[in-house]
Amino acid sequence: MSNRKIIHIDMDAFFAAVEQRDFPELRGKPVAVGGAAKRGVVASASYEARRYGVRSAMPSITAKRKCPNLIFVKSRFDVYQEVSQQIHSIFLEYTDLVEPLSLDEAYLDVTEPKKGPHSATIIANEIRARIEATTQLTASAGISFNKFLAKVASDINKPNGYKVITPEEAIPFLESLKIEKFFGIGKVTAKRMHRMGIHTGKDLKQLSQIELVQRFGKAGRHYYSIVRADDTRKVNPNRIRKSIGAERTFSEDLTDTQEMKERLRYVGTKVFEYMTKKQNFGRTVTIKIKTPDFQTITRSKSFQSEIRNLDTLLTTVFELLGQHRKDFDAARLLGVTVSNLEREHFGEGLQLSFDFEQKKESDNHTSS
Repeated sequence: MSNRKIIHIDMDAFFAAVEQRDFPELRGKPVAVGGAAKRGVVASASYEARRYGVRSAMPSITAKRKCPNLIFVKSRFDVYQEVSQQIHSIFLEYTDLVEPLSLDEAYLDVTEPKKGPHSATIIANEIRARIEATTQLTASAGISFNKFLAKVASDINKPNGYKVITPEEAIPFLESLKIEKFFGIGKVTAKRMHRMGIHTGKDLKQLSQIELVQRFGKAGRHYYSIVRADDTRKVNPNRIRKSIGAERTFSEDLTDTQEMKERLRYVGTKVFEYMTKKQNFGRTVTIKIKTPDFQTITRSKSFQSEIRNLDTLLTTVFELLGQHRKDFDAARLLGVTVSNLEREHFGEGLQLSFDFEQKKESDNHTSS
């Protein structure tokens, strides 16, 4: 087993908690950050809302059905970013090995901390106390000897809790862990595993690496390793912002190709404006289509040099749409992403979102 000391810090219902902090009238009430429109999506739900089954990424109409008293508030990403910077500055007081995963979570390697005791548990709880004192928000923590276990552990005693998994506890813990609790195994894969008779880590361990690869492809190797507590990934403080993209969910499904082009023109222009603002252009263009039955289609085209012209970007987007229009009948979401950036952003590696609203439709502009 590794002798590394890894902490995973995860803020509790971050966006919703910020809104409840800043607007006292929302405290103690079920709150969802996101659009309340027919095609809106929940970005974050308070714990009061989660008691009703409301979750992030849930369609707003479903969330409202589960919780009729749900209060929707618009996102304020500039505020969330500001709070995130406060939190990350606290992390950096203890270690330079900080790997942000998003605005509200990060891995920290405190094997050799910059200050304080050499106890990862004490450091994690000191950081949590500092975060609460500075931001009036709570965070949960997972502490272990690798990233996978730390990530899984941080979710066990939420909200405002922590969990330690020692090397001696790791294997028994993983063998008893329900398969849907394994980070990286989503709902679809978990259901597939259930049909195969795999319900816990112990069940998963019965399959050889070859069998797992045959059934799950490359992911099978990952499953084989993590269930044995084998995760050698380092905490990487130089996470790279790899793409710039924007997408829009529509209040009504689009079936007309020309209308799809017009919507893609708007989204693609937003992406180009952001690239121009950052003076950071890319070589690969990807379009994303989500169908009414929630199937996701992505198609890409790469160039030998960066795309620095809006017309080139839009022409490529339209070509990709035209080439694959026969693959779907209607679209509920369209997106454009440019990747293989010429100047990758090191350091923060944060996922950013920017709202663009037009005719009550919902846009999200992300950079990851």
